[in-house]
Amino acid sequence: MTDSLKTDRLDISRIPRPYDAALGAEARALVPGVPSEMGELVAGAAGSSPYLKGLIEQEAGWIAAALEAPQSALASVFADCRALEKDQLKPGLRQAKRRVALLTALCDLSGGWSLEQVTGALTDFGALCADVAIKAEIAALIRRKKLPGLGEADVETAGGLAILAMGKMGAHELNYSSDIDLICLFDETRFDPDVFFEARQGMVRATRNMCATLSDRTADGYVFRTDLRLRPDPAVTPVCLAMEAAERYYESLGRTWERAAYIKARACAGDLAAGEAFLKTLRPFVWRRHLDFAAIQDAHDMRLRIRENKGTGGPITVPGHDMKLGRGGIREIEFFTQTRQLIAGGRDESLRLRGTVEGLAALAGKDWIPGDVADSLSGHYRAHREVEHRIQMVHDAQTHRMPNTAEGIARVACLMDRDPADLQSEIRKRLVEVHDMTEGFFAPDAAPAAEAVVPDDLDEAVIGRWPTYPALRSPRGAQIFERLKPELLSRLGRTAKPAEALLALDGFLAGLPAGVQLFSLFEANPQLLDLLVDIVGTSQALASFLSRNSGVFDAVIGGTFFEDWPGQASLKAELDGILNLETDYETKLDAARRWCKEWHFRIGVHHLRGLIGAAEAGRQYADLAEVVVAALLPQVMDQFAIKHGPAPGKGPIVIAMGSLGAGQINAQSDLDVIVVYDPQDVEMSDGRKPLATRPYYARLTQALITALSAPMSQGRLYEVDMRLRPSGNQGPVATSWSGFTQYQQDEAWVWEHLALTRARVVAGDPELMQAFETFRQSVLGQNRSRRAILAEVSDMRDRLAASKAPAGLWDTKTGAGRMMDVELLSQAGALLAGASTRDVASGLQQAVACGWLDAADALFLQDSYSLYWSVQTSARLLSSAALDESALGEGAALFLIRSTGYDRLDALSEALEQAYQRCDAIIAQALEEGQDDAGTDADADPE
Repeated sequence: MTDSLKTDRLDISRIPRPYDAALGAEARALVPGVPSEMGELVAGAAGSSPYLKGLIEQEAGWIAAALEAPQSALASVFADCRALEKDQLKPGLRQAKRRVALLTALCDLSGGWSLEQVTGALTDFGALCADVAIKAEIAALIRRKKLPGLGEADVETAGGLAILAMGKMGAHELNYSSDIDLICLFDETRFDPDVFFEARQGMVRATRNMCATLSDRTADGYVFRTDLRLRPDPAVTPVCLAMEAAERYYESLGRTWERAAYIKARACAGDLAAGEAFLKTLRPFVWRRHLDFAAIQDAHDMRLRIRENKGTGGPITVPGHDMKLGRGGIREIEFFTQTRQLIAGGRDESLRLRGTVEGLAALAGKDWIPGDVADSLSGHYRAHREVEHRIQMVHDAQTHRMPNTAEGIARVACLMDRDPADLQSEIRKRLVEVHDMTEGFFAPDAAPAAEAVVPDDLDEAVIGRWPTYPALRSPRGAQIFERLKPELLSRLGRTAKPAEALLALDGFLAGLPAGVQLFSLFEANPQLLDLLVDIVGTSQALASFLSRNSGVFDAVIGGTFFEDWPGQASLKAELDGILNLETDYETKLDAARRWCKEWHFRIGVHHLRGLIGAAEAGRQYADLAEVVVAALLPQVMDQFAIKHGPAPGKGPIVIAMGSLGAGQINAQSDLDVIVVYDPQDVEMSDGRKPLATRPYYARLTQALITALSAPMSQGRLYEVDMRLRPSGNQGPVATSWSGFTQYQQDEAWVWEHLALTRARVVAGDPELMQAFETFRQSVLGQNRSRRAILAEVSDMRDRLAASKAPAGLWDTKTGAGRMMDVELLSQAGALLAGASTRDVASGLQQAVACGWLDAADALFLQDSYSLYWSVQTSARLLSSAALDESALGEGAALFLIRSTGYDRLDALSEALEQAYQRCDAIIAQALEEGQDDAGTDADADPE
């Protein structure tokens, strides 16, 4: 049972009334010893249902006691079934079916069992019968040596044959006179390849015999009608398939209706472990990584085909109405629920529920549907199912149609103790409400798309070439886009520069490799068109990114896209959870890429729309990169250990350098990192293919770099730069802890200690991380000659200037008085002060504190740096190339001046010119005077 009462007693809350009182009295007389209330229950059921009366006549001696303790009676029936010998299966299971059908009907009609208990009992009985029947057949085949390699011990797992319950049986929602939808598969790995065909023949025979055991009508009746047509391509495939063949079918040919069918699928009989393992392999087929709004059209097409084939598309009238397939019926609620689950379940495992009512509640809990809609549809679903059960109880007919005759409707009403007219009125009201709530989602009667009107400012020649683009070549993609086009052109026409926005959108569409999924997403969420127009009209780089990664739009729909930044701890937990769901290493890396792209896109959109400034965007980009490195390092280590064993000693740490170390990067930054490890005198790893410590960590580091930077199906995460490691490109990619400390103390150049001012550990062994920070502070805290330091900094500044000239006015990074110049001065200030601070502002303050830099000059440098950062961060979001003012669009220019706090672009360019000149002068003067003023006593080297 899927649910249970607190006590095994039938609490009667309602009693059907007999349509034929005389027949009811006859049945009542068959159970003379039952209490009065139970006698009325028996009379009401038998007086309205010829089928139930027949069951009472056959099982009168059993039902009286069963009603006293129905759950115990049901358990006893199940136990008896398990004990049946093979030659007694057919009569034994049929007697069990009579008893289960009678008991569940009376418990249902009395209100003593909930809908879930009734359907659960029927479903569990169906699974039990399938399990008993298939194992009996497998046992017979094993005894006859028809399944090579299998013995008696294999009977318990049915020799690897798994039966999947589909549809209502899979969801524990089996109706009263339902057939059972099954898919039978066998684990071909249980057999040698040489005997595969013989084994398959045996499995097919076992499946057919099982179906006959359950479905054949004998003098004792039948157990369940079985339907095996949900298997792959049933017209040409055997009734039992190898799991590997079924998996290949779904991977290459599976359709949306089959994805929907597998939402409810579960292993119910035979080899349960193999069945569940097979279902796990199908998860990527059923649950798409993206928000699958294209499923709406697929589901709607299925609804139309059902209406056409079954003749259920007419107006809602209760007599003769199909409560399952008709308008406003059970299937409408199921399609509504399952389609929404297909849309979002790939991204949210909590939506992957089999039950319809449970699915509606989960969708409401995640704001995919309003709570009142979920409550209403759940109530209608329960009511529809009760009516369906009463229809079927009358004659044990597998029908879902309300009777056409007054007598038929009256019998159903009597089973529900309702007035026929009132019942019809309520049913019609419920059908209409379900239809109204679900039809709008699928929009089957939507008017044809309005003709797209091209605003005067838009070039029709540009629009005319759209059908030639890859995303619009498929008929379905073109059809959806035609429905979108009027609204899209209207929104383009309302932009500040429509012609400019059109060209930007044209570039976006030209870069799209496919369109059905994205266009379906826009059609279901038209508010996204504003965001699209905003992005393509502002940022060429972000629009180009969207063309290649349109799936990131999914993140916007989740409801939290425009909320505040969650912070590193929350992000790390989320990414760890996603990675731990995957078992394949490459799938983990792709999952990390998919996740990172969405958050990267979110930061860019927040910046683009003014929700955050450039400084906050820089911090968020750095947070994201740090989380990715910290989450991937243990995954890389685990994968590497499979072949070469665990990392010798304490393991590695990853140290962020440069801007990442300072906690501020931009949208296109690469990652400056170094890797340090502590082998603790361990010379070799311990694995299948052991490695000496040094090559172990060198190859492990290369694996980490590959995990971050290798192009995969979801692109790459980050480019990685390791040139700041000891000895630069000439040094090993990973450095031992003893080698690193010795190098920093005895061999490091001044520029390497300047770089150390911004070093920060982001991943690895906690003890080694702490040891590194303690060591860093000790190195930075050493007394140094100001004159020597500043002379070296001045020389470095000259070399930087000679090696790379600025790319123009808008290159705020490279050149005299620009970002790198200010950063160099800030690092020198931190080094001279022996401070462990990392950011530019703190370094400048330390330069003031140690008496080297004037406070007013430091403030000007800090303010200028903030302006430079705002320009650079905005520029990197706008374009991957250097900014060209003459090519800047209106949207990009407005974003640039808004991000920097200016009203006009010429005012911003003038401010930059002035800042470059003054910063250059301040830095040059500080370096020159600092060397001249440096004392020879307190500041000199000991030598």
